[in-house]
Amino acid sequence: MLPFHHQHLLAAMIQDLTSGSQADNILPCEFYNFSGIKGQTKVSRNGLQYFSSRVTLVFACIDKQFTDYFLQRLFCNQFIEVGGLILSPEMVEREEAPEFSEQMKYICLSPLVCTIHSDSQMTAKDFIMPDTDQFSDLLYESTMNRIERSGLFSPQEIANFFKFQIVPDHYYLSKIAKESKKFARIYSIPNHQGKVEVRGYTMPFSLYADPKVQEFVFFCGLGEATTAGYGMLDLANTDPTLRSAPYELNQKLPTKIVPSYR
Repeated sequence: MLPFHHQHLLAAMIQDLTSGSQADNILPCEFYNFSGIKGQTKVSRNGLQYFSSRVTLVFACIDKQFTDYFLQRLFCNQFIEVGGLILSPEMVEREEAPEFSEQMKYICLSPLVCTIHSDSQMTAKDFIMPDTDQFSDLLYESTMNRIERSGLFSPQEIANFFKFQIVPDHYYLSKIAKESKKFARIYSIPNHQGKVEVRGYTMPFSLYADPKVQEFVFFCGLGEATTAGYGMLDLANTDPTLRSAPYELNQKLPTKIVPSYR
């Protein structure tokens, strides 16, 4: 059994596993994100009840060295307890990156957060229609801030990243509305002050942007709180298992005790 939204448990696990990276001469990285635990589930009063004998965690990062370090630390543990699940790391597959273009259609593997900031006119919990310029502008500002911090692009390249537009799948939104379902909910994200409440969106959409920006958000997530497990994307209308291959870890690291995450 896991809570309906258990990203905070996984974020704590990843932070613990990689906390010794500097001591092992691995630079810490803030440009990664991850999905929830994927498997066959049933919704119950207490959360998600898992019936799968195998479950999947999707992890993405622009730094291969940091990715390897995380995986090596993960596989040092025979068992890890997350919520009500006892997990045993078994295998890793590497998903081949797609060919990026100026128009890509994505689905959300985890909720997409536009902003975690509040001002006199807007709070982080306010609902913003995804087809408005405000929605795209907030995500553009967030993405450009992270791209600048990454140091991966020159000022000249960043200056060319002015094209950026989110176009939601209107058929999906209208279908959700007719069925009286929600595609936007309030989530609590732990921070140094306790918790901050934000609105997260889960929907298919098209992103119009430079191919280099497309690649960045595919590997690093889109929006805010990506290292807390928000904003992970996948290609729409594709089967990721068709572009996956076994991923071999280069070395084994000493066993590290990982506590339970509840």
